Amino acid sequence: MVLNYIWIFFFLIAFVVALVRVIGYFFRHFLLEQWGWVFDKADLTVFSAMVKSTFEMAETSVNIAVYLIGVMTLWLGIMKIGEAGGAVNVLARMVAPLFNRLFPDLPKNHPAYGSMLMNFSANMLGLDNAATPLGLKAMRELQGLNPHKDTATNAQVMFLVLNTSGLTIIPISILALRGAAEAANPSDVFIPILLATFFSTLAGLIAVSFYQRLNLLQPVVLAYLGGATLLIAGIIVYFMQLSPDEVAEVSTFAGNFILFSIIIVFVVLAFRKRIDVYDNFIEGAKEGFTVAVNIIPYLVAMLVAIGVLRASGALDLIMEGLRVAIGLTGVDTRFVDALPTALMKPLSGGASRGLMVETMETFGADSFAGKLASVFQGSTETTFYVIAVYFGSVSIRNTRHAIVCGLIADLTGIIAAIFMAYIFFG
Repeated sequence: MVLNYIWIFFFLIAFVVALVRVIGYFFRHFLLEQWGWVFDKADLTVFSAMVKSTFEMAETSVNIAVYLIGVMTLWLGIMKIGEAGGAVNVLARMVAPLFNRLFPDLPKNHPAYGSMLMNFSANMLGLDNAATPLGLKAMRELQGLNPHKDTATNAQVMFLVLNTSGLTIIPISILALRGAAEAANPSDVFIPILLATFFSTLAGLIAVSFYQRLNLLQPVVLAYLGGATLLIAGIIVYFMQLSPDEVAEVSTFAGNFILFSIIIVFVVLAFRKRIDVYDNFIEGAKEGFTVAVNIIPYLVAMLVAIGVLRASGALDLIMEGLRVAIGLTGVDTRFVDALPTALMKPLSGGASRGLMVETMETFGADSFAGKLASVFQGSTETTFYVIAVYFGSVSIRNTRHAIVCGLIADLTGIIAAIFMAYIFFG
C-alpha cells in the first residue's frame, strides 16, 4: 500500500513541478520579454523531456532484465548445485541460532536460510550481480510458506530490510570508480563506508525488531552482534595497516577469490555425493530465467516513475531548498553538494552511481563532496529498487513495514556517512 502511494506521488509531484515551470515561462515571456529580457526555453520543453524519459526508462528496465537473465540463470544454477551437495545446509547451520531468533516463523533447517546467507555474503563482498539472484531465490523460498500470497510475511520483511541496509565490507565497485576518476587515494573512503554501512544495518535490524516485537537482548543475538562488531573492527585495523594500493589489491583479490572458491566448494561437495552436477545446474538455471522475465513489469513501473521525477526538475528544487534551509541554521552546508547521491540511492543504484561520478567530475574526486558521495553510495542500498524487484518476483503488493524500516536504515546510513566524512575528511 505504501509503495502504491509513493509511486503515485512521484508522478503527481513531477506533473505539478513541470506545470509550474511552463506557466512560469509564459508569465515571464508575456510580461517581461517586451523590455528585452530573453528567457531559456528549457522550461517549455519539460513535458517533452518527461515523456522521453518514460521511453528511456522502459527500455532501461528491459535491458536490466535481459542482463539479469544471464546472471540469475548462472547463480541459481550454482545454488542448485550447492543445495544438492549439502553446502548450503552447512552454511545455514552455522547461523541457525541467530536466524532462528530473527526469523522465528521460519522452520528450522529451511532452504531459505542458506539462500539468505549467501545473499548477505555476496552483498558484504560488494558482489551485486551475485547477490540479486541469490536474494530472489531466498524470497521465492520464503514465499512458499506465505499463507497470504499478496502480503509480505515477517520473515520476508526482515530479510528485505537486512538486504537493503547494504552491509558492505569490500566496496569494490566504488574503489574502482574513484580510481577511474583519478583520485589520489581511491581507498580513502573504505573505512568510512564500512562504519556507515554497519550503523545502517544495525538500525534496520532494530527497526524491524521493534515492529515485529523481537527481543534482541537475548544472549545468542548479542553474541552474534558482538562477534560481528569485533570482526569489522579487526578488518578495519588490518586495512589501516596497508597502503592505499594494497587495500585496493587485497580487496579485489579477496572478493573474487572467495566468490570463485564458493563455486568450487559447491561443485566438489556435489561430486563427492555422486550427484549429477550438470543436470542440477540446468534445473536451477531454468528457474533463474523465469524469475528474470517476471521482474520486467515491476522494473518498468519503478524506473519510469523515477525517470519522470528526475526529468521534471523536482530533484533540483529539493536540493536547493535543502541548501537554503540548512544554511539558515548556520550548519556547514558542504555536504549538500553530495546529497543527490544519497537521495537517489534508495530509488536507483544506477542513477545514484551516475550522480556519484558526476559529483566527482564537478567538484573533484578528492573534494569533500566527491568523497562523501562515494561514502553515500556505499552506505545504503537501493531500497525501492530491491522492494520492487524482490517483492515483485513473488507478486507481493502489501509490503507492510518493509519500506518504513528500510528507509530508517537508509537515513541512519546517510547521517552516519556525513559524520564519518567530517571525521575522516575534515
